[in-house]
Amino acid sequence: MKALVIGCGRTGASVAKGLADEGWDVTAIDESEDALLRLGAGWRGGFVLGHGLDSTVLARAGAESAHAAVVATDGDNTNVVIGQVLQKRHGIETVVVRVLDPARARFYAERGLHTVCPTQIAISELLDAVRTRQLEASEAS
Repeated sequence: MKALVIGCGRTGASVAKGLADEGWDVTAIDESEDALLRLGAGWRGGFVLGHGLDSTVLARAGAESAHAAVVATDGDNTNVVIGQVLQKRHGIETVVVRVLDPARARFYAERGLHTVCPTQIAISELLDAVRTRQLEASEAS
């Protein structure tokens, strides 16, 4: 199975390495050549230098034959547009897009784009942690 990971920061690099460890044929795309360092010396996947909205870059990365894509650049708008291009123009069925703004993530999810919102996940976890700790403190006294 072939996957693209667009945006090779901490999150994208970790996803790329995780998929590669599971046996996926992974190509990472990033505008910075330094991003390749995040993948580590043992990286056996591909790496394409360039912007994920550039059709030439997507072609070099193998978008036409990809089964899945993860879009995790540092911009919500960029991620949404790249995700839509990968779905609609390249026919990639499994496209997952990181969107930091909860309202924007919900808006695009309602329109068929699979979004993951780390901000919403953090809010939920923090609320759960506070409630749990308060309950434990109340029971201890």
